[in-house]
Amino acid sequence: MTTTRMLRDTGVLTGRSLRHILRSPDTVITTAVTPIVLLLLFVYVLGGAISIGSDEPYVNYMLPGILPITIASGIAYTAYRLFLDLQSGIFERFRSMPIARSSVLWAHVLTSLAANLVSVALVIAVALLMGFRSGASVVAWLGVVGILVLFTLALTWVAVIAGLSARSVDGASAFSYPLIFLPFISSAFVPTDSMPGPVAWFARNQPVTSIVDTLRALLAQDPLDDQIWVSLFWLGAILVLAYALASLVYRRKVT
Repeated sequence: MTTTRMLRDTGVLTGRSLRHILRSPDTVITTAVTPIVLLLLFVYVLGGAISIGSDEPYVNYMLPGILPITIASGIAYTAYRLFLDLQSGIFERFRSMPIARSSVLWAHVLTSLAANLVSVALVIAVALLMGFRSGASVVAWLGVVGILVLFTLALTWVAVIAGLSARSVDGASAFSYPLIFLPFISSAFVPTDSMPGPVAWFARNQPVTSIVDTLRALLAQDPLDDQIWVSLFWLGAILVLAYALASLVYRRKVT
């Protein structure tokens, strides 16, 4: 199977998945609702009582932490759609056709990437209406997009594992709940220095904090420290391991 053939098959199947989303855009809107509500709640209700150690608007501090929550909320739909495809028997139909097997998974992954980027854009648009401002350069914004793309790909391959392994619809999407709540124990909402000792240690050393701090530095035009390398390490490690495990589970499912 040539690379050109695999890319063509992936493009066709991705188009199929995207059409499903276009027929029910509520999935994208629903994904954006939770982070937008959190943004409104923390900025307008709780923001005045939260100290971030600087005079910048709280929405500027909070937005980099809301974006990972947006993506973590959205990937649940990937596991859900993949589970439904398995249950409907479409995988058996694809297996009987002369298409690249990997294109089936990549179609779901690319659809997740497209849908989550739209959700992220909606959240940023709301943040702009709330007063978010950034003087970041085009290069810095490209860095933000790159980090978010890697984050989406890494979590989407985790979602693929859940979708292939789940035994019920609820099980297919429930895996995302810990991922959604993980940013709450990070630097997403408050500096880690304000947390009690054990909690602060966990917050500083879990993946989301380095990712949020990198996004925040890029948007605030602050110098990048070693957190960018820590975040890239976490994202690369999760992506490689999740892809390998998802491929293994998929091979066992289709053979």
